[in-house]
Amino acid sequence: MEDKHLLIVGAGLVGSLLGLRLLQRGYKVSLLELRPDLRSSSQSAGRSINLALSHRGLRGLELVGLRDKAMELSVKMRERMIHSSAGQLMGLAYSAREGEYINSISRKALNCMLMDAIDQLDPKALQFESKLLDWNPQQQSVQWADQNGIVHKLDNVILLGTDGANSQCRKLLMEQSQKLRFNYSQSYQNYGYKELTLPPGPGGEFLIKKEALHIWPRGHFMMIALPNPDASFTCTLFFPYRGEDSFEILDQPDLRKEFFDRHFSDMADYFEIFNEEYEKNPIGHLYTVKCSPWSYEDKMLLMGDAAHAIIPFYGQGMNCGFEDVVIFDEMLNQNKNWLSCFQSFEKARKINSDAIADLAEDNFLEMRDRVADLDFQKKRTLEIKLEKEFSDYFSKYSLVTFRPDVSYHDAMQLGRKQDEYLLQVVNNEKDIDSINPLILIEQLRALR
Repeated sequence: MEDKHLLIVGAGLVGSLLGLRLLQRGYKVSLLELRPDLRSSSQSAGRSINLALSHRGLRGLELVGLRDKAMELSVKMRERMIHSSAGQLMGLAYSAREGEYINSISRKALNCMLMDAIDQLDPKALQFESKLLDWNPQQQSVQWADQNGIVHKLDNVILLGTDGANSQCRKLLMEQSQKLRFNYSQSYQNYGYKELTLPPGPGGEFLIKKEALHIWPRGHFMMIALPNPDASFTCTLFFPYRGEDSFEILDQPDLRKEFFDRHFSDMADYFEIFNEEYEKNPIGHLYTVKCSPWSYEDKMLLMGDAAHAIIPFYGQGMNCGFEDVVIFDEMLNQNKNWLSCFQSFEKARKINSDAIADLAEDNFLEMRDRVADLDFQKKRTLEIKLEKEFSDYFSKYSLVTFRPDVSYHDAMQLGRKQDEYLLQVVNNEKDIDSINPLILIEQLRALR
């Protein structure tokens, strides 16, 4: 590869992992980050929904030698714990296989870990409170301002945009739209989210089951809770903005407690804690970004949310971004110049980022509506039984979450076929214990 200065814009999770890996490979790397250093400020790393770290993301951390350290910061989640309106509990395991679980981890803790590793290789690589001002693709130069407002110019630069869903780098690509025929779509959900915290118990214990992702599905809205190492839970409300059972209703203090008691009865004892946070925490937005192309010749490449932002309902946003870094690393090994590297990367990733974006929207409906549905629960019970008895069977969720050797696109295609078939089976056969698993697995294998 031609020797270039690699300027990464955005030192969030994907940018930091990318920067660390490129430094490990011996490249000259700088990272511009608009926000202050997370390690010396009280701010969060941005969007503060807890992350569900799974096999694709762990593969990226393994690439840079930080998998074990990340696991030390995580809490295992082995099942979905469904809370009914009446307060009854039902656990639905994520997998029947040992070692197949997802991990709850703080976005900030993970980001800080990556930044510390970058500092160990090059203490000057990270530039905080720094803003990209201008990019000249013809001259391959950029201008940026540091935290003191001093403007710097860099020549012979390749720009790598990992600056999130509201990417400045993507906007710069749009300015080349006539030449690139740049396509862009941004699709908002009619839902927002608000984060709340369930603190540890008086003895420092977890107040609800530790190793689970808790879900209160209520049809057209829901709450989830993910465990933290300090025995707290990060709880997130997902509601429509307006209408019946919406943030419009919850924003009225005189209606909030009655609403909470009615829909989240088993959490009513903690309402006062939630209520205080409700007043001060903002409502976040949920949207999907798709665009193409992701690169301009051999001069700029988008990666992570800058190229493909998705909603968080498959727990794959960060995992997908980390997988980008793994695939990009492979492209560096397989290509002789930056142009072919960028083109090969996009060819490998675009179809898969579109697939996980579509799957995330599907899973929002599943978590909100279907996990409380009897046929869904029967299908999930059947899937766990199949995974226990047959090593070659993986549910759609397992294909996406635990099989990084299977692309998102292939997981989506096979998983949807399996789901459709199994739902027909449980709908036609009321007693799933009477279903012959040997006949069923042969029918499922025929779908491949």
